[in-house]
Amino acid sequence: MIGAVLVAGCGGGHERPSASETARARASHAADAAPLSDQQLKALTFRDGEVPQVHGGEVPLEPSPAEKGGGRTFPPVSDPACQVVMDVRDAKGSFARISQIFNWKDSIWPGASTLASYEGGKAVAALGRLQGGLKTCRSYTGTGWVGPFKAELTPEKAPRLGAEAVSYEVAIPMPEDKRLNHYQYTVVRVGSVIVTFSAQDLGKHASFPADLMRKQVERISAAQRKH
Repeated sequence: MIGAVLVAGCGGGHERPSASETARARASHAADAAPLSDQQLKALTFRDGEVPQVHGGEVPLEPSPAEKGGGRTFPPVSDPACQVVMDVRDAKGSFARISQIFNWKDSIWPGASTLASYEGGKAVAALGRLQGGLKTCRSYTGTGWVGPFKAELTPEKAPRLGAEAVSYEVAIPMPEDKRLNHYQYTVVRVGSVIVTFSAQDLGKHASFPADLMRKQVERISAAQRKH
């Protein structure tokens, strides 16, 4: 969390702020700046040819809800805390959002990233709601694209990225043979932007490449320093 920068005085002078204090001050400034637009977020995503781990070097953007013609909606899941986790993960209430698909060479299951910008301190509040939901959300039922499902959620240790980050896994049994479909999420706040990385695999733990997460976060951070 962003805290106040404390400086010690002696005889009217001030000590130079530490590196961590400077980083927090920069993050606070970014959170107060105007939110990034769809086009600005799009400019921060990976370009074709920048991700060697994907088929053909292509990293397509996911069509927006308007481009898809709205899309199907589903009722809330059984646990309200878990619904909060899903809403923040899906960037509900964001000012702008853009998603990108990663079709990995070594997996039939794609990965994805979602960049979402927020106004004022809403990114801080959204990440706080997610952290609160993860304190109690452990299992829930709901309805998805293939019908009813039951999910188990397990919090994980988050990488040191951005201003703050959380990680968790969701396991859902396959309806045909009960094998577990593993979905792993890492959600990072970078100033007024929240970026969510997701990975999927069947029967084993999934993870989004750490180097790509770091590069994406660095791009967002650099853009907000200029914004």
